[in-house]
Amino acid sequence: MNKLTDIEAYLNENGSVTYSNTGTSMKPLLRQGKDVFTVENLPPPYSPGDVVLYRRASGALVLHRIVGKDENGYILLGDNLTKREYGVKEENILGVMTSFTRGGKTYSVKDAPYRLYSAFCTRLFPVRIALKKAAHLSKNIFSHK
Repeated sequence: MNKLTDIEAYLNENGSVTYSNTGTSMKPLLRQGKDVFTVENLPPPYSPGDVVLYRRASGALVLHRIVGKDENGYILLGDNLTKREYGVKEENILGVMTSFTRGGKTYSVKDAPYRLYSAFCTRLFPVRIALKKAAHLSKNIFSHK
């Protein structure tokens, strides 16, 4: 069995799983190799702002935030990304992040600071995307001599 299959099986068997992410798509919320998070096998419906663990068609397990929903399914976006993923179906969502641990302290998604951060990521994602693209563009312009 591979690690991804193990995570999904453990979540299904135990109702929750805690592990560390790989990649930077959820920065600054989750830092690779430094933070851990807990996902619970919670039933739908899911809401904008929820950070969900889902299975892509490729089989990869991904943790991203719901930023909307349309007739094709949920719209997901990593906190550190600019490209949204469309059409994620409920049957592909394995669970919802309920807490994360940083520096030995655990934070619930119900805590006020987290809810404020989540609202920023969810409601202002078009502005956040524009700012990120502008920063990337200015870096490219000023790095050329």
